[in-house]
Amino acid sequence: MDKGQALYNFWSKFGLPAYDENTVPEDTGERYITYNTVFDSIGNVVNLYGNIWDVNSTSWEFVSKKAEEIAKAIEENYPISYAIENGRLYIAKGTPFAQRMSDPSSDRVRRIYINLQAEFLTAY
Repeated sequence: MDKGQALYNFWSKFGLPAYDENTVPEDTGERYITYNTVFDSIGNVVNLYGNIWDVNSTSWEFVSKKAEEIAKAIEENYPISYAIENGRLYIAKGTPFAQRMSDPSSDRVRRIYINLQAEFLTAY
C-alpha cells in the first residue's frame, strides 16, 4: 500500500465516509470525515489532521463521541502502524488532540478538528 492509501485506511476505519480534503464530493451526506494528505520521509514528523463533520445538527454528541473513538483507537494501539511501500507509517495523537470548530456559513454544522502526528519510515 502506498502512503495515500495508508492515510485513507486510517481515517476510513471509523465507520464514516472519509475524503481527502481536496476531493470531497458534493453528495457527501451529513456525517463524514475529511483529512489532509501529506508525505515525508524518515526523521521528519508531520502534522496530520482530520475533521469530523455533522452538517445538519445542533448537538455536539455525535462528533464528540467519534473523536473519543478515534482517541481510544490510537491509545489502545499506540502507535498506530501501517506497512507501506518500502517502510512503515506511524500515527500518534497530536496536541491539542481535538478542538470544536464553528462554521460561519451555518449554525447547524458541528465539526471537530483532530490533530495527529505521523512519521513515514521510508527513504522518500
